[in-house]
Amino acid sequence: MADGTGHLPRGPGRILKAAVWSWQGLTAAWRHESSFRLEVCLFLVLAPVALWLGQTPVERVLLVGSMLLVMAMELANSAIEAVIERYGPEYHVLAGRAKDMGSAAVFVLMMNVLLCWSLILLPRLF
Repeated sequence: MADGTGHLPRGPGRILKAAVWSWQGLTAAWRHESSFRLEVCLFLVLAPVALWLGQTPVERVLLVGSMLLVMAMELANSAIEAVIERYGPEYHVLAGRAKDMGSAAVFVLMMNVLLCWSLILLPRLF
């Protein structure tokens, strides 16, 4: 939770608080979002594979980084959904559009993972 004005002194204490809030967000996502749990499990399996198969540092960053982007967007999508659900279960066209767009953003980043992995690894097979 951020301070109300955004102008409080910064320092190690504030960094620690920010880290605690971030950890709370990660644990909430793990507890309540099955998609996030699946993406973390896939990351834990595929990240070592990416580090092993990537031949250069840039390839390794692309292979691992593309997966991290999916998880980051999944967190943002979950936040969007939580805010919408906060205001009630009734359907509203804008709420539905926001949820669909958040889901689409996760999908686009998943396609980015496929593209990165394909462009880097498929040429080695042929």
